[in-house]
Amino acid sequence: MQLQEELARYGYRQELARKLRFRDLVAYGLVYMVPIAPMAIFGSVYAGSGGMVALAYVVGVVALVFTAFSYAQMVKAFPMSGSVYNYAGRGISPPVGFLAGWVILLDYVLVPGLLYLVASVAMHATVPAVPVWLWLLGFVAVNTVVNSVGIRMTAVVTRVMLVGELIVLLIFLVVAGWALATGKGRFSWDAFYNADTFTWSLVAGAVSIAVLSFLGFDGISMLAEETKGGSRQIGRAMAAVLVLAGLLFIAQTWLAAMLVPEPASLLAEGDPNGTAFYDAAAVAGGGWLATVCAVATAIAWGLPNSMVAQVATSRLLYAMARDRQLPAFLAKVSIRRSVPINATLLTGVVSLTLGLYMATRADGITLLSSLINFGAMVAFLVLHVSVVVHHLIRRRTGNWWAHLVMPGIGFVILAYVVVNANIAAQRLGLVWLALGVVVLAGLYLSGRRPVLSGLTPVAPQHLRDVERV
Repeated sequence: MQLQEELARYGYRQELARKLRFRDLVAYGLVYMVPIAPMAIFGSVYAGSGGMVALAYVVGVVALVFTAFSYAQMVKAFPMSGSVYNYAGRGISPPVGFLAGWVILLDYVLVPGLLYLVASVAMHATVPAVPVWLWLLGFVAVNTVVNSVGIRMTAVVTRVMLVGELIVLLIFLVVAGWALATGKGRFSWDAFYNADTFTWSLVAGAVSIAVLSFLGFDGISMLAEETKGGSRQIGRAMAAVLVLAGLLFIAQTWLAAMLVPEPASLLAEGDPNGTAFYDAAAVAGGGWLATVCAVATAIAWGLPNSMVAQVATSRLLYAMARDRQLPAFLAKVSIRRSVPINATLLTGVVSLTLGLYMATRADGITLLSSLINFGAMVAFLVLHVSVVVHHLIRRRTGNWWAHLVMPGIGFVILAYVVVNANIAAQRLGLVWLALGVVVLAGLYLSGRRPVLSGLTPVAPQHLRDVERV
């Protein structure tokens, strides 16, 4: 009842079903991040970091720990779907919230399409008789059906898939560790630090690629209206998922870096075919291990990862639509299933269309990855600003550590990463942001300027009293 009252305070009804527990949130976040995600982009991060691939993931974890802390602060203030869109809109101003939501659409709307495409290309390489478009259609159809049934079904399916991913990862870690112990590869700490190649700008550029593996922990915040334990559970789950996944990412990339068959060639030529990790797995255990890792990665990206990405995307569309900042039909909730059905179906259609188009482009995967990373990191920057503005300036909490130092450090780290990111991603991202400004101007001209319910000023002393309670 208290959770329903929190929503009512902002003018919303409890329409989504509150069925998720802490373990469901952790499973959701881990599946979204994919414990074996680095396998697909290992070569790109290795080449971009000068071989210091594990260091890139360490820096990524550190940077996003601050981001997770900022999420926890804002989800306590605004326990509802919409993530950065809501936090910036209510914490700073509705127009800023619209632009934040617009930018993060690069992440949420494009991510499912990228995941479906990567998985379909990988499965086509494994089973050439089945074309890429058919794999795409199959993955999208399965996930859309599961997500349309209800959030409980999604939670059950993703937990089963997560167990499979962790089993594959455990097999790789054991076999790779044994291979190194018996003389294969070369034991080294170069994956963490190499004095011959190290520069902070180099590492930051690699982090801008590696951050693709971390995207998903923030998606947990989209489930604030479907969680039994409220906002506190969301914050705990985000922190747990980030630390657990980060440790797994660091461990597997360090082992793989020591087993790369031709490191000099990988550094010089990159990994255009995306097989560097599987080549390292072949050194450790033979062709069977390479095949297991490749197929597991494809299935993980195409089914559970895409499934939860579709959930997060549909909740963002739903949140913006019920505030009249996207077409109203996207706010429709299935009475029987308690899911935003139209937003779920639209996400499936867009993902299929985008995946089919990008499959025809030689740079399709690279282009999508760059846009997604840029959108996510810019949204994270806005999140950190929202914490400072809402808590320290507007509410005058006086908590300098939680509401200035922590978000400030996170902002500085991510800003440095964005500056050193791929130039093409910066340009395309800024074009998308400019388009968002045009759309925002159109909303104002049409009399539909962004307005969020429940934004009533409260006296600072009262707010401090509430915070103590």
